[in-house]
Amino acid sequence: MSGTKKVAIFAVLGAIVLTGTGYWLYERRFEDTDDAQIDANISNISPRVNGTVTAVHVIENQRVKAGDVLVELDPSDLRVAVELAKAQVDEAEAQLKVEDPSVSITETSNKTSVATSGSDLASAQAAVSQAHKSVDQLAAQLVQAQANDKDVQLEKQRAKQLIDQGAISQSQYDQQSTQAAASSANVEAIHQALEAARAGVGEQDAHLASTQSRLAEVKANAPRQLETRQASVRWRQASLDAAKAQLAQAELNLTYATIVSPVSGIVGKKSVALGDRVAPGQEIIAVVDTDNVWVTANFRETQLRKMHPGLEASLHVDAIDADLHGVIESIGGATGSRYSVLPPENASGNYVKVVQRIPVRIKFDPPNQNGVDRLRPGMSVEPKVRL
Repeated sequence: MSGTKKVAIFAVLGAIVLTGTGYWLYERRFEDTDDAQIDANISNISPRVNGTVTAVHVIENQRVKAGDVLVELDPSDLRVAVELAKAQVDEAEAQLKVEDPSVSITETSNKTSVATSGSDLASAQAAVSQAHKSVDQLAAQLVQAQANDKDVQLEKQRAKQLIDQGAISQSQYDQQSTQAAASSANVEAIHQALEAARAGVGEQDAHLASTQSRLAEVKANAPRQLETRQASVRWRQASLDAAKAQLAQAELNLTYATIVSPVSGIVGKKSVALGDRVAPGQEIIAVVDTDNVWVTANFRETQLRKMHPGLEASLHVDAIDADLHGVIESIGGATGSRYSVLPPENASGNYVKVVQRIPVRIKFDPPNQNGVDRLRPGMSVEPKVRL
């Protein structure tokens, strides 16, 4: 073998070694993948009230701003609901106005009833005391009258003996007899008055007991009556608050007849037309927030050994054939398979080790790079992370 051929062979071997060494050094400094795409928030818009579509203001792929009107619903039923709610508020306010003064009226009436019953009780007690005094006075008068009558009757007996002896005249005897009869009548009258006074004491005692019972009843019922009125007022107030809440909800529902875009972006998946009947939860339009996009790159778990948030990345987007600059923002909390509808159940025994992929979120830094405004969710990206 000539020297020239040896030199050529060594040159080729050297190139291979240098190339392999360079590739190895490159692999130590970068991690890349072709399993990556553009991501963005997609707002799936649905109505918040039932209604019939009266106007559609957008078409597919139209750019809209936050607050732009997308769809209008027939507001007739919603306006009727607002008017009905207003009437219910007026009714509840009127009922509260009628009921509210009853508390103070009941309180005043209760105080008056207690005061009146207390006054009646004092009067009844005074009447009982006076009746007992009257009985005592009549009893004393009866004793005195009986003593006087005894003397008068004795005088009559003496007069009888004297007239039989002719010692006094008939007129003197008649006068003594009249006095005796009057004394007896006076004793009987006082006796009758005493019995009537004793009966009056019983009546006054019964009246006193009735007055005491009525006062106790008034004192016991007054707080309950006041609490009942207060509870009724609170119920009326609660009814008014409920009516106002229903009015607020009806007014909100009326505003929901106009469906606006919550974000700026591009319209897609428009599935509504004039005259359609729509219901809450029914998706009618999607708006893609193209002003805030990022890259979701699914790296193999073996590529994450030195990867962490803050590392810089080069992002090649096929659609615009450009390389953009990005920074790792976060690393997913689980593998992609764990987020699937049917995650793997390795405990079942049918286990085959497969290298898993972890989603890594990469933001564009700076966000206003040339070409970012042309990116759309789902576009393929080839990220290269500098370790």
